Amino acid sequence: MTYVEGFLTPVPIANKDAYIAHASKASAMFKEFGVARFVETWGDDVPDGKVNDLKKSVQAQDGEAVLFSWFEYPDKATRDAAGEKMMTDPRMADMGKDMPFDGKRMIYGGFASIVDQGTGGAMGYLDGYVLPVPEGNKEAYRKMAEKCAAIFQEYGATRVLEAWADDVPDGKLTDYNRATLKKDDEGVVYSWIEWPDKATRDAAWPKLMQDERMKPDDGETPFDGQRMMWGGFAPIIDDVNA
Repeated sequence: MTYVEGFLTPVPIANKDAYIAHASKASAMFKEFGVARFVETWGDDVPDGKVNDLKKSVQAQDGEAVLFSWFEYPDKATRDAAGEKMMTDPRMADMGKDMPFDGKRMIYGGFASIVDQGTGGAMGYLDGYVLPVPEGNKEAYRKMAEKCAAIFQEYGATRVLEAWADDVPDGKLTDYNRATLKKDDEGVVYSWIEWPDKATRDAAWPKLMQDERMKPDDGETPFDGQRMMWGGFAPIIDDVNA
């Protein structure tokens, strides 16, 4: 089952080209470590939230964009082994000497997939989400997400993945737990919807909002929607380890 290492990163807009070059250089090395897919997406439509949002999650400053990025692994064991290699490889230290972003505000964690639907393919746009869900509602959330994933695909989405926090550390400045205002009895979900292009995504959402099937079966949403963070992202790197 797919295991995800998910990242949120603030990057100065002026450093976009430098960031792409930095990440592209690292991609071949990540493949050596066992990463099956390496994706970087650049914030394109990231709204302000009333309680929290993706920009606040990384303490984004004026002139910075938020990136929604991830590594995909075939399983947790491969991810854990890769992590050990990364910690000892001198090339990783060299990469850290000249980063075009503030690594102290990057947040990351390991997530185990609970829904993974669709064949994927060429991705032209992405909707990314991070939200807290009560541990007791995990199965209810999974069933709701599974149902919605099928509907998203009807409207043109090519893949939907939902992943539950498995290894989400506390950070010095920020982290997923603080970003979602997570409570003691909650887990964090990291999820995304892949679209072939932005036009398909933009055309789909008004229809999705009107589709009665998108409503919870029992009338109650199994999470606090006010603390859900989301945004639209344009891919800048999508590297698959063939």
